[in-house]
Amino acid sequence: MKLLLIEDEPRMADALRELFRQEGYDVDCFFRGDDGLNALCSGQYDGVILDVMLPGLSGVEVAARSRKAGIRTPILMLTAKGELDDKVLGLDAGADDYLTKPFQPRELLARVRALCRRGMPLVDDRLCAGDLALDVKSLTLHCTAPLQSVHLSEKEGRALE
Repeated sequence: MKLLLIEDEPRMADALRELFRQEGYDVDCFFRGDDGLNALCSGQYDGVILDVMLPGLSGVEVAARSRKAGIRTPILMLTAKGELDDKVLGLDAGADDYLTKPFQPRELLARVRALCRRGMPLVDDRLCAGDLALDVKSLTLHCTAPLQSVHLSEKEGRALE
């Protein structure tokens, strides 16, 4: 699993990167919101851990712009901003989960595992899992081993998606 960490505090970023690496995650880290958004739009991540208060673009703006661009990568906001309005703003901007600092590492890891279970990469209008790919526009299910395709009804396609 490949994670994108967008955190501007170097000590926190190093600690989180090490925590995730010990759990077997491959982690890329960016310290600015605009750099993190560019990385997120590459489509190569299974999950994002996103701080709210960032230079360049705020985490809320990163989440909102990525969703507007059609990026479906699951986002966990990890931030010191813990007021109800902050949480609602982050979730409404596109975050899938929100955890406030300070936090327990076990809880963070559990939330990331849950987040990554829910997220599936969308590449060229296809949801991919193993040797299956669902074209969400044409509602065609493709299997690469053996090479087969099946057209689904609207109801079947949306249920599978």
